[in-house]
Amino acid sequence: MGLVSVVLRTSERLTVRTLPAPGPVDLVGRLPHPAALAWIRRDSGLVGWGEAARVPIPGGPDRFARARGALTALFEGAEVDDAVGVPGSGPVAFGTFGFDPKSDDSVLIVPRSVVGWRDGRAWHTVIGADDDPMAELNPPRQPSGVAWRGGALDDTGWGGAVRTATGRIREGELGKVVLARDLWAEADEPIDARVLLRRLSARFPDCYTFAVDGLVGATPELLVRRIGGEIASLVLAGTTPRGADEAADRALGEALFASAKDRREHAYAADMVRDALAPLCAELDLPAEPELLRLANVQHLATPVRGRLAGERSVLDVLEALHPTPAVCGTPTDAAMDLIRELEEMDRSRYAGPVGWVDSRGDGEWGIALRCAQLDGRRARLFAGCGIVADSDPAAEIAEARAKFGVMRTALDG
Repeated sequence: MGLVSVVLRTSERLTVRTLPAPGPVDLVGRLPHPAALAWIRRDSGLVGWGEAARVPIPGGPDRFARARGALTALFEGAEVDDAVGVPGSGPVAFGTFGFDPKSDDSVLIVPRSVVGWRDGRAWHTVIGADDDPMAELNPPRQPSGVAWRGGALDDTGWGGAVRTATGRIREGELGKVVLARDLWAEADEPIDARVLLRRLSARFPDCYTFAVDGLVGATPELLVRRIGGEIASLVLAGTTPRGADEAADRALGEALFASAKDRREHAYAADMVRDALAPLCAELDLPAEPELLRLANVQHLATPVRGRLAGERSVLDVLEALHPTPAVCGTPTDAAMDLIRELEEMDRSRYAGPVGWVDSRGDGEWGIALRCAQLDGRRARLFAGCGIVADSDPAAEIAEARAKFGVMRTALDG
């Protein structure tokens, strides 16, 4: 079990100052260079840049608890002047966790500068010296010459993995597994996260557009929001495309809602979230039936969840209870995780892991890193996954994965 060591980029102690700022704020426009940190929905949220501290988190079953401990010690030792006092003001860490509990890819980053805009209020947080943080150090450049190549498995290989999974499910080894695949892109020059953030937030305003440590995407799935003692989550499982016109769109949505396969897949996810949150909550509300959530490119079965925590718990504590959900892993969890490791023939890294932010109060918002890509200079690695149950059809799952790749393909191709 690895130790968590905090890497400070400033002095031995964080000096934090948060002041009100004029609004409204173009959050993406405030980012001065490609190393962006962001969490945006409907033009509101947080962006950050620079590193005051970096907290790499080794894999292990207690990684969320160790992350919380390291961050709590860091923030308790900080000198904080917060004149705003809202969720996301004062010291904030953006984070991304590896999907697999064994992964060493998890990290929390405390930016030198953060700009927030929510509910008609704007603020600016600076840690350490403020060296003109609004300077346009590196103007955004559009990706050009993007070329595509396959990932770990081609359609034939991944379709075979789906068939193997359905066979294991029919044999009773598990109820559901989520299988993912990857796709690679390479551009002529290093890919600028700010360009992708701008395109994604414009096309998918109802999603949570994020950038943390090179992981960029727009996820529809809110894993947990914690504001004071109140929590919220949004369970998504079961997917169909949007229709070409209103009638076709309605027919597709009705078919999804009536699908026994998709309703069963969704029930696995909703039941797990209820069971995970119930021990933490004094009150918990889940509707008896899902609703349809229509996004720009797909429709999902969705169950909104609300609750009130029974005690003082950070959003990181709630993450520990929730991750991984059946919506991105399967059920039972251990059997699904073992099958993912066996069949995918790749390392998911941070795909389908938690991504978001947490402040010194324990408030925060975290989504599941879906519809995303990991940037590395000129290269981007895209991911897509599908929920597999006993009657899943490999051809239909291949088509669904392609549709999910389309979000980031469009962002990169423009």
